[in-house]
Formats: sequence, C-alpha cells, structure tokens
Amino acid sequence: MDLILWRHAEAEDGLPDSARELTGKGWKQARSMAAWLEPRLPKDARIIVSPAQRTQQTASAFCNTFETVREVGVGASARDVLAATGWPAANGTVVVVGHQPTLGEVAALVLSGELAGWNIKKGSVWWISRKEKSGVEETVLRLVISPDML
Repeated sequence: MDLILWRHAEAEDGLPDSARELTGKGWKQARSMAAWLEPRLPKDARIIVSPAQRTQQTASAFCNTFETVREVGVGASARDVLAATGWPAANGTVVVVGHQPTLGEVAALVLSGELAGWNIKKGSVWWISRKEKSGVEETVLRLVISPDML
C-alpha cells in the first residue's frame, strides 16, 4: 500500500475554520503540487479529502473525483485517518488531503510506531509505502516534497 499525505495549501485566517479558503499563494501551491503528482499517481488512486473548504480546494487543483471523508477532517485523530485509508492492509494508493497536526501524527505513527507532533508544511506531500520484503513487512518513507521545491 502507498499512503500519500497531502497537507492543504496556504489558507486565509478566519472563522469559521471549516470555511477558510486558499489564498492566491495557496492556489499556486496546490496547482504546482497537483502538476507534480499527476504523472506519478496511478490512475486508480483513491483520494480522500477533509470536508473543510481549504482541503476541498487543494484537492480540486488535482481532480474533481475525490471522496469527502469526515474521518480525515479538522480535529481527526491519526487512528481515524488510518482507519479511513485501510492502512496498512489496503491495496493500491490512497491520498489523504488533510490538516495539521493530524497528518504529522499519522506520519509519526506509521514511520516510528509512536504518536508524535511531526510537522508537515503547508501544501507538502509525504509519500509512505508499506511492502513485504523477504517475508517481512516494511514501512518506507519514499518522498517528502513541498511546493517551494518545485
């Protein structure tokens, strides 16, 4: 299984939190990351997105065929996100477009086995793979990339 954690791009401040929209810079971040992802993702990748406006907009820079999943929304736990993705047993690739601190906690949990407050920059992608090698399950951090690297 490949698990791709994509933090929403830069958003406006304000309330209600769920209605915050991407800034001009955020739209640019989302489009550049979407352009980078497009040739790399399998066509059958499952894309699950928080209901918050800023995550919906980030995902829409990539495609319009994604699932809105409350379990990856603002305030979700790392375990909620992993359950929604089917980690580690699901087949294929799952992209989660979500929020901090949850995505950082997901990365910490799957890579170290411990909940920790790892930081994922706005608009960034962390690509994590789970594979069997010589009869042993391995979790590998394949890539970390942020919009400012593109």
